[in-house]
Amino acid sequence: MKGPLDGVLVVDLSRALAGPHATMMLGDLGARVVKVEAPGRGDDTRGWGPPFVDGESTYFLSANRNKESVCLDLRDDADRAVLLALVRRADVLVENFRTGVMERLGLGPDVLGALNPRLVQLSITGFGHDGPEGGRPGYDQIAQGEGGLMSVTGPAPDDPQKFGTPICDLLAGMYGAYGVLAALRERESTGRGQVVRTSLLAAAVGVHGFQGTRWTIAGEVGRAAGNHHSSISPYGLFRCADGAVQIAVGSEGLWRRFCAGFGLDPDEPGMATNPQRAAARADVVELVEKVFADWTADALLDRLNELGVPAGKVRSLDEVYAWEQTLSQGLLIEVTHETLGTLRLPGPPLRFFDLSGQERTRTGHRPPPVLDQHGRSIRHWVE
Repeated sequence: MKGPLDGVLVVDLSRALAGPHATMMLGDLGARVVKVEAPGRGDDTRGWGPPFVDGESTYFLSANRNKESVCLDLRDDADRAVLLALVRRADVLVENFRTGVMERLGLGPDVLGALNPRLVQLSITGFGHDGPEGGRPGYDQIAQGEGGLMSVTGPAPDDPQKFGTPICDLLAGMYGAYGVLAALRERESTGRGQVVRTSLLAAAVGVHGFQGTRWTIAGEVGRAAGNHHSSISPYGLFRCADGAVQIAVGSEGLWRRFCAGFGLDPDEPGMATNPQRAAARADVVELVEKVFADWTADALLDRLNELGVPAGKVRSLDEVYAWEQTLSQGLLIEVTHETLGTLRLPGPPLRFFDLSGQERTRTGHRPPPVLDQHGRSIRHWVE
């Protein structure tokens, strides 16, 4: 299997993470992705570390599988001609420059659209292309703060915390790829491309979920509440004899099952319904941790599984990548890198099956490229 996007050509002018994550997703689906990098230094993330392995940034390796690399100086006439030749052949172009940069390079949407009316153009910015702060530069942690995510993350309202991954960058890339797929689908009926725009701010607001409507409808400002859900109880991380486990008692049926399994009264005053338990969250946490105090984590997880109560442990990343369930889902792949040899990389998060249940497994994932690895072949191809 080559992938659902086999035959789609993506020109990737982006750097850092949001744009590269979008193009990696398209590459995972089988598109041919040509990554255009600045001569000499390449993508910014080639210099982001530690850790480096034999001079290669593991940060860069995380966002650039299934791509080819060509170095082009967009201000050089000969290199610019190579880029324009790629644009004429492309189905998609992705960039995440600040607002106005593409126009100053003479590569605005109108110019690119005139070269290739079928081109789908994805542009990702920090705070949007227009509006009173549309030109602001944006990096992930800035957007996490400005977009409200840090205010609902952390142990307490006065101790905001960022996510452990660059979540706004990753989500903007995901939303961008989603928009590109929709535009490609529409092109099938119209024959024309279009411009798709998103931002780190849009990505942050796009995942507010219940915290958003908590404010817009109920007028209540959500605040950081640590490892316990603000609307469901008990739901969170609970200490036990030798560590902690997580449980999610997300329905009244589960609450009754949980109580029956641990000798609790489900109709105890003040705890009979989820709204009551959520309002008395501290009391619920104290009650549950008292019950769990004599249980080891492993024994507790076995018991919760017997009861059908959703539960789990908190795994470190090395444990996640050694976990048989992770491996069974194709979430670790092997590629052969130009200089590093065999690499194990986090794998694509999608799997495809035919209607008989047979998995349509993609073969031949490309490793992240070294700088300008495919420059000669790409230049020859567009001559």
